[in-house]
Amino acid sequence: MTSLDTVLDKDGVRLTVDDAVATVTLTNPAKRNAQSPALWRALTEAGRALPGSVRVVVLRGEGVSFSAGLDRQAFTPEGFDGEPSFLDMGRGPEADLDAVIAEYQSAFTWWRRNDLVSIAAVQGHAIGAGFQLALACDLRIVAEDVQFAMRETSLGLVPDLTGTHPLVHLVGYARALEICATGRFVHAEEAERTGLANLVVPAAELDGAARDLAGALLAAPRDALIETKALLSGAVSRTYEEQRTAERAAQGRRLRELAGASD
Repeated sequence: MTSLDTVLDKDGVRLTVDDAVATVTLTNPAKRNAQSPALWRALTEAGRALPGSVRVVVLRGEGVSFSAGLDRQAFTPEGFDGEPSFLDMGRGPEADLDAVIAEYQSAFTWWRRNDLVSIAAVQGHAIGAGFQLALACDLRIVAEDVQFAMRETSLGLVPDLTGTHPLVHLVGYARALEICATGRFVHAEEAERTGLANLVVPAAELDGAARDLAGALLAAPRDALIETKALLSGAVSRTYEEQRTAERAAQGRRLRELAGASD
């Protein structure tokens, strides 16, 4: 794999790889990186195309906005070229609709694989599906001008692209409900204070901050970081005693591997 190899570039998504760091870029700034089914399929493909050497994935958007959310063309009678309109989907069989939504969700699920750490670098608007895409990542660095909003409920819909689970765990049920029910903006200061953002930086420093964090993550041995991420991500569903047991098992694996390496 050569440095800055372009692995994929289609439907508003570009995947480049530089050794252990991959960058997924949303590449339709003229439409504020509005999302479509084609873009979601490209994001799913990007996840499948990652070389095994990749340890950190940075997600970013070109232009002034990370992503303004779902392209409203989805709700027109004609929909997108070659795609069923969302209105037609709503008239179809329930099982078919469920399968289609599950396919869309796959674009948002691979970012938290235990063998990767994902970083969303978010500037400007991150609305609806854009907010949920940022939430799909493990970590978020945001620019001072960031504006998160979950607008689905205001449009008579629900957030269905995997964003509700991380939102509740980050900010708590009551604040998550209020954010979704009102559709209001969450700005940088609140995002950092409530745990939505790990770091706030000036917009001009966003890409550099993401690179610095990626470099810091690569400093830890890969297997130790994979075990640690699995421990932390599973902690919310375990009891205290179950977590203690998981810690012992993980540390045992690490010590046995280290002992084997020293023989």
